[in-house]
Amino acid sequence: MDPAHSPNPDDLRASDQDRERVAAQLHAAAADGRIDLDELGERLQTLYAARTHGELVPLTKDLPVPDTGAPPAPVARAGIVPDTGPAISVAVMSGCDRAGEWVVPARHTAFALMGGVDLDLRHARFAAAEVTITAVAIMGGIEITVPHDLHVASDGFGLMGGFDGRGAGVRHGGPKVRINGFALMGGVEIKRAKPPGPTKELET
Repeated sequence: MDPAHSPNPDDLRASDQDRERVAAQLHAAAADGRIDLDELGERLQTLYAARTHGELVPLTKDLPVPDTGAPPAPVARAGIVPDTGPAISVAVMSGCDRAGEWVVPARHTAFALMGGVDLDLRHARFAAAEVTITAVAIMGGIEITVPHDLHVASDGFGLMGGFDGRGAGVRHGGPKVRINGFALMGGVEIKRAKPPGPTKELET
C-alpha cells in the first residue's frame, strides 16, 4: 500500500473494546481523585458518543498511563475468586442486565444514558476483597440488588434526580462493596434482598 494513502489511525473506527479500555482508565482516575464524579460522567458521555480513535484520545491525554503489570492474586477468603470480570456496564438508550454468577472486578462502572442498567449481585462472585462500583445515571436509571449478607457502603448524590442508598449496610465476614456516583435527572437505587426463605421480595 502506498504510504501516502495509508489511513490515519485517528480516523479509524473505535471498537467496543477500545471504549471499554478508555472507560476503565477514566474509572481508575476517578477512584484516585484525579477527576471528580461530574467530570467522569461528562467524559463517559463523550466516550460513548465517540466514533473514531481520534475522538477517544482527548479523554485520557491528561491522565497517566495505567499500570499494565499483572495484578497480585487476590487474598483467599470467602467469596473471592482469582478472576476478572467486566469493567463496565453501559446502557445508552437501551438496557444492560448482569445477573447470576458473574464476576465483579475490583472496579466496575455502570453508566446509563437515557437507558437502564440492572446489576444483580445476589449470586455474583468478587475478584477482590473490596470492590468499588461507580454508578452514573444521566436521564436514566441504575438498580443494584445486593444479597442480605453483603457489606455495602453508599456514597453518591442526586442532582435533579435521586441516589437511593437505603440498601447499604454493615455486614461482616465477606467481601465489601462501595457504591459511589451520581444521578443527573435520573436515579440510582440500591436494594437489599431478604434472607433466603419462602418470600422472594426485597427488603424495604
